[in-house]
Amino acid sequence: VQLQASGGGLVQAGGSLRLSCAASGRTFMRYGMGWFRQAPGREREFVAAISWSGGSTSYGDSVKGRFTISRDNGKNTVYLQMNNLKPEDTAVYYCAAASRALYGSTRSNEYDYWGQGTLVTVSS
Repeated sequence: VQLQASGGGLVQAGGSLRLSCAASGRTFMRYGMGWFRQAPGREREFVAAISWSGGSTSYGDSVKGRFTISRDNGKNTVYLQMNNLKPEDTAVYYCAAASRALYGSTRSNEYDYWGQGTLVTVSS
């Protein structure tokens, strides 16, 4: 499966952005999906994950209550709604698909496919 992330940009602190990740192919429902991010000089960090059906979600501690992950299997797309953004949210955001973790995973090594990343910059 190929993943194409979009929706990044420059936003002021307190603002919102919605990231999208479009997947190719007809097997989108067979994958748990996740979002990760990586800031300069830092390791890749888990942001959110969602199960194949969308019925189960999980979040990293730093984004709980501010970010929401969702998916539309009819459109082969997963979303990340980001509210109340903070300068520390600045990073390249990656979407990923896991064929063996249908309920999503917090661990990057459980994902088989990765998108190219989209840059989110939050100014103070």
